[in-house]
Amino acid sequence: MNSDWRTASREPVGLAPDPAAHPEAVIQGYAARTVGWRGVFGVHSWVAVKPARAGDYTVYEVIGWKLRWDDTAVSIRSREPDGRWFGNEPELLADKRGAAAEALISRIDKAAKSYPYAQEYSAWPGPNSNTFTAWITRAVPELRVDLPPTAIGKDYLGSSVIASAPSGSGIQLSVVGVLGVTASTVEGLELNLLGLTFGLDPWPPAIKLPLLGRLGAT
Repeated sequence: MNSDWRTASREPVGLAPDPAAHPEAVIQGYAARTVGWRGVFGVHSWVAVKPARAGDYTVYEVIGWKLRWDDTAVSIRSREPDGRWFGNEPELLADKRGAAAEALISRIDKAAKSYPYAQEYSAWPGPNSNTFTAWITRAVPELRVDLPPTAIGKDYLGSSVIASAPSGSGIQLSVVGVLGVTASTVEGLELNLLGLTFGLDPWPPAIKLPLLGRLGAT
């Protein structure tokens, strides 16, 4: 991890198709270790979309420090979808293309703009960037995103205690993101203790651990 965020790389890593060479619609989900010491524990996640024949990508994410000068932490802007997050290389979580992707882009935009915690941010236990990404993926289950166990905040449900899993499938019980259980065909079985995720995914087989993330088949 880069120790100085001011000089850390934001360069793309080659996971996103070039719009000039790929005119079809594209939706991608990413996560990368967050800035500074918090990156030992968790990741920052985001969703990127490119409509058919568009010349660039729109990235949807929550940036906590944006609240210092704005009334919303939600950021919707054009940027490199696979850019390093202040030096940390992103992991590709979802990649959907063509007509199937095109049909989902408007739903992603609608979900992002209806995010209920836009004026709040808390690195632990949420709401944070992973709460926002989970809000979108619940609204668009066709993406089948399995947020990593290091995505602290993905289980934050506010005052609710029951919802679909962050992937939009299955079921989740969660008490303000610090105690809960999730079961779905996408995430497998997960247990949340103090915001830390422990889990088993039967297929592809893997275990999920705090700090380390997903260990096993991909």
